[in-house]
Amino acid sequence: MTAQLGGPVDPARFNAVELIKVKRDGGTLTPEQVDWLIGAYTSGVIAEEQMSALAMAIFFRGLSPAELNRWTAAMIASGERLDFSTLSRPTADKHSTGGVGDKITLPLVPLVAACGVAVPQLSGRGLGHTGGTLDKLEAIPGWRAALTNAEMLHQLEEVGAVICAAGSGLAPADKKLYALRDVTATVESIPLIASSIMSKKIAEGTGALVLDVKVGSGAFMKTAEQAAELARTMVALGRDAGVTTVALLTGMDTPLGLTAGNALEVRESVEVLAGGGPSDVVELTLTLAREMLAAAGRTDRDPADLLSSGAAMDVWRRMIAAQGGDPDAELPRARETDVIVAPTDGVLTSLDAMAVGVAAWRLGAGRARKEDPVQAGAGVELHAKPGHRVAAGQPLLTLHTDDPSRFAGARESLAAAYTIGESAPAQRSIVLDRIDH
Repeated sequence: MTAQLGGPVDPARFNAVELIKVKRDGGTLTPEQVDWLIGAYTSGVIAEEQMSALAMAIFFRGLSPAELNRWTAAMIASGERLDFSTLSRPTADKHSTGGVGDKITLPLVPLVAACGVAVPQLSGRGLGHTGGTLDKLEAIPGWRAALTNAEMLHQLEEVGAVICAAGSGLAPADKKLYALRDVTATVESIPLIASSIMSKKIAEGTGALVLDVKVGSGAFMKTAEQAAELARTMVALGRDAGVTTVALLTGMDTPLGLTAGNALEVRESVEVLAGGGPSDVVELTLTLAREMLAAAGRTDRDPADLLSSGAAMDVWRRMIAAQGGDPDAELPRARETDVIVAPTDGVLTSLDAMAVGVAAWRLGAGRARKEDPVQAGAGVELHAKPGHRVAAGQPLLTLHTDDPSRFAGARESLAAAYTIGESAPAQRSIVLDRIDH
């Protein structure tokens, strides 16, 4: 199922300082230099401060398309590459750049699997204001994120769906470089973002990939121009690597759905699988499902039919059980709640996604450092979305936490998060653009 790539590094082949100068001065690295840099950094030949300097040079100078392709290939070659060619059905995956209330992976994976396409979804944990898929699923009693490659392959064949943590052997160069970028103010570099995401997704071995690139206040990319540049860069990397890749730009000025948290979002995802749930979550789930099925060459089934029939729910239950979880178990609930009410009559005209994400984080749903624990029941529940008419004293938001001392910080982040006016804002499609080249 896996192939080990890469090889031993000759520490004397190149000089790290000279290669840093090349990028600092706007030059272009050769393929051999890129291979050596990634291999030498992964194996400890290049010091952290040297890679920090190179990352900053790339932040300001960028990477050419050829450099970026080679950089991504070298990241992949630093570890293993999964192979799903033995499966009896095609594979497709989805990656989201992260947002507030973005629980789409949870209903999407079993839905696409119910349509006949296997979904090997390798996900992560949250950091900062964006929630992590694994944190959400770990709210389910007994569910485990860590699977061996053999377990993953078996579950994909038997169930068609898996959501799990990436193994340590998958693009280890990215794991090391991402941690460095996080503490050196170089996270925002589009070439480094694109290579980080795509090295893991290509190494994962999926045959098709749909990218959900978020745009707006609660997203990493604040403008459509930034998001489109990132999307085009990632689509090119995927297609050059032989992976059918398409990207959607989707709005993230307002949280997705009516919850931001862990158990709260699982509960809402199950509602979607049961045929209900918020309309924006349902719409985006179906849109991404259709894109994944088309990319995998399976357009003979309408995912809306599989959602309404209960087939997707059946796959969800089997997927959760296969990873040790109890799909019938009661989900955790926070011990304390606090309600924020509308101060006046009118129409809710805006609700800032970033502010809601920060509030959920302050309530305990997220973490500031990778080592921090999260509260399964913490988060924010929305009782209205922009366009809804509200009355003075009506609940707008309910805050959930086990620690009531956290309410003050959450309320502070939400103090200017919403506006109430006289008329509803113009309706905006959740999908802003589609990029496939």
